[in-house]
Amino acid sequence: MRYGFDTGWGKMGGQSKLSVVATLYQSEATVVEFYERCVHAVSRHFAEFEIVFVDDGSRDGSLKLALELKDRDPRVVVVELSRNFGHHRAMMTGLAVASGDYVFLIDSDLEEEPELLDMFVSRFNVGDCDVVYGVQERRKGGRVERVTGEVFFWLVERLSDEKLPRNLVTARFMTRDYVRALVRHRDREFFIAHLWLLTGFRQVPLKVRKLSLSPTTYSFSRRLEMLVKYVTTTSTRLLYMILYLGLATASFSAVMILYTIGRYISTGVATDGWTSLIVTVSFFGGLNVLLLGIIGIYIANIFTESKRRPYTVIRRIHRGQPSVALTTTDSRG
Repeated sequence: MRYGFDTGWGKMGGQSKLSVVATLYQSEATVVEFYERCVHAVSRHFAEFEIVFVDDGSRDGSLKLALELKDRDPRVVVVELSRNFGHHRAMMTGLAVASGDYVFLIDSDLEEEPELLDMFVSRFNVGDCDVVYGVQERRKGGRVERVTGEVFFWLVERLSDEKLPRNLVTARFMTRDYVRALVRHRDREFFIAHLWLLTGFRQVPLKVRKLSLSPTTYSFSRRLEMLVKYVTTTSTRLLYMILYLGLATASFSAVMILYTIGRYISTGVATDGWTSLIVTVSFFGGLNVLLLGIIGIYIANIFTESKRRPYTVIRRIHRGQPSVALTTTDSRG
């Protein structure tokens, strides 16, 4: 696929270097084609480039194929993580390793086509932004996937402190300055779209088409887990909601107590009924457990952050020259 846009080297500061960053997880079926299409697409715009593969503990032949590509092409860099750490952490690790003046982040499953680089470079060359990020005009997948995605973003908008762009894809074209600022974040528990937003700079969206080549790994339970983690690691709004709910409950209880006392004084009849008593106790008992659970998750996140553990461990970085063995370190140094 070709788009026929201008290369625009001058607008990007001459013959600059581009780093393509992609994660690998069970990507054996696509990694070679992804590499070939990346080389073809990038060569239209950059004379110097590298392709950084981050193997996130794949159990198939993804790492083996990536290493074979590295042996054939010194422009390929393979970052081998010690185990599976998750998509977002693997992406941040790859961004920390990338050395280009510009960085193109994209998934290796070919649902985001490497040829999208033409569109991203063309939009970037307008000169009014530091980041061009992709958004889907319409979410891919079946009805359940689309509905759960809409519910996720609806809840995020109402429970979080910042409003995230909807239907984001991984693909984005970024300047070195933006990437350097992005990887300075020290969060151990994070939602990468939130860090993209917090980093700031001038960011513009670009509508792209994302293919649907395989079932999504983001099931309903996974999205629910992401929602809880995102809200409890980034939002103070939920804590304020708990405060207001507590005030409202206390106020309602005070009114009911005054009503009961007034009724007893005026009529001599007190509130009776075993059922109403049990329902009330059960309701407030359940509410207390819910609120303690939410607060407990916040405390657990504080506990995790206080350990200051690295969010990934790099087992080895393989380059065109002899590979470099690393000890257990934070990928951001």
